[in-house]
Amino acid sequence: MGPRVGKRLTAERRHPDWQELRGMRYMGKLAWSFSSLKAFDQCPKKYYHLRVTKDYKEPESTAMTYGSAFHEAAEHYLNGITPKLDPRFSFALTALDRLNKMEGEKLCEFKMGLTADLEPCGFFDKDVWFRGVSDLTIVNRETGVAKVIDYKTGKSAKYADKGQLELMALATFKHFPEVKVVKGGLLFVVCNAFIKDTYTIEQESDLWKKWLMEYGKLEASYEADVWNPRPSGLCRAHCVVTDCPHNGRR
Repeated sequence: MGPRVGKRLTAERRHPDWQELRGMRYMGKLAWSFSSLKAFDQCPKKYYHLRVTKDYKEPESTAMTYGSAFHEAAEHYLNGITPKLDPRFSFALTALDRLNKMEGEKLCEFKMGLTADLEPCGFFDKDVWFRGVSDLTIVNRETGVAKVIDYKTGKSAKYADKGQLELMALATFKHFPEVKVVKGGLLFVVCNAFIKDTYTIEQESDLWKKWLMEYGKLEASYEADVWNPRPSGLCRAHCVVTDCPHNGRR
């Protein structure tokens, strides 16, 4: 089932393809982010229990705690709150110093919101529809180029997902109209890998078409109240939703 006919896109934009986007319809009432779409894609049933009914809660793992600590340490170091990087993360000092030397306005943990009309708004505004957080955004207003960096503390970059960079680029184009190019990167600080891509303003409408289709799948589940499980190798030992027939810990 597809999403019901709902709110039209109404925002005027800067290139001809935007008119085609205006023809896409969606309800536009459900706030979302890259992480919510990824969780839904992994398993709609798990998404339902963790994010809709909230009758299960994902426990914070050691890896999550470590990742949060690194993000805070990097933010404080780049913002000048602490003159030295936390010694636990000294292995990332060279990479952070390289970022710090880049020209442009530096925004750490930069929160961006968009309305359902794809207009920029505050992260916590009542009409916020999309939310995204960039670990580090560097905006060079003179060149019209922005850099968007997301830190990763995983041990491998094998399964890196650049979808997050696409959405951060799209939000950056909205919040900084003078930006025509976004250079995005996933910085894997532990395994010393850098997954990068470049996005131009000419790609904007095509990327929105892609992500609005993905959003439509999530919205359709809310509308139909259908949350089918998606069995995978994670079910038997790693899923907290124990009332699912595919859970191995029942």
